Parts: sequence; C-alpha cells; structure tokens
Amino acid sequence: MTQHFLEEGKSVPVTVLKIGPCVVTQKKTVEKEGYNAIQVGYEPKKESRVNKPLRGHFRAAGERYFAHLNEIRIDDPETFELGQEIKSDIFNVNDVVHVIGISKGRGFSGVIKRWGFSGGRKTHGSRSHRIPGSIGCSATPGRVQKGKKLPGRMGCHRVTIKNLKVVGVRPEMDVVLVRGAVPGSTNGLIEISKV
Repeated sequence: MTQHFLEEGKSVPVTVLKIGPCVVTQKKTVEKEGYNAIQVGYEPKKESRVNKPLRGHFRAAGERYFAHLNEIRIDDPETFELGQEIKSDIFNVNDVVHVIGISKGRGFSGVIKRWGFSGGRKTHGSRSHRIPGSIGCSATPGRVQKGKKLPGRMGCHRVTIKNLKVVGVRPEMDVVLVRGAVPGSTNGLIEISKV
C-alpha cells in the first residue's frame, strides 16, 4: 500500500496491484465443457519444473509454462485467442472492481482475538480473563450448538472486497492502483473483476 494524490490535491490510500501479464492457455465452451470460460496462466515457470501432462497442456497455448492457473467465466470465449496476453490496459480510471484474495493466516487464536469477545473480569479473584465463558446449557440440549464461536484457526479464508475504485492505471509498469486495502499478504495472488 501507498498513497496517491488526486487531481484536486487530496491524498488517498491505495494498493498497487500487478496485473499479469496473464496468458490465455485454454478456451472452454458450452458444447465441450458445459460452460463458457477461459483459463489463464500467471507467473512464468521453467519447463523442467512442470510435469508432463501440464507441459502438453501449455504447448497447445504456445510453449509458455506458468506457475498458476485460474479460470474466468465469460460470455463469449471466442473473443480471446490462445496465447493472448491480458494486461492492465483493460482497466480504466474510475472503474469499480471486486478483489478476491486469501486473507492472512493468524494461526490458532482465542475467542477475544478471533471473534472480539470482551473477556471476563480482571480483578476480584476472577480466573476467567480470556476464556469464552459458558458455551451451552446443561440438560437441554446437553451439547454444544453447531456454529458456536470458539477458539480455532483464524485467517486463510477466501475474502471478497467489493466496489473498490480504480484511481490509477500504469500500463508501462503493468500495475493498477486501487483505492483502499485488499485481502492477502504482500505478493499474494488475487483475482480482480470489473463490476
């Protein structure tokens, strides 16, 4: 993240997102697969680091190998060609986009950090400072209800941030500046879609 100055001189927080180049590696159609989509590859990879089935798959798209593959649902896959590069120039300033990513993993967390519980008393002989407290009834139903907020692993979930505004596009660097924060760690993979 950094800051970006608008034309009127106002500073806004932005996230710099590197867009590709993403290369079309496969076209999926209703006739063959049952739905319309394209498959794109991102981040070049050595041929020796790719297994044989994927080598054959990538050869059909032009002898380029990728570390990551992802499908994008579209209405008409015929508008794309195999081997075509998708870059940041498909976005314009003031576009509204949705950004999907995997949130940062926080490890095993208690209920105060994970769910925002207030905790117990701090004084007067209390021994329940950060525990969840009562988690159910005794006789009926005699068990813990499903979905009860308890300690556990926090983070590493798929998160969608909607309606972020594009405040800048730099085609020469292949980056897009999006106002606000996006989910995930630095250099993590994300999906961006126009609204």
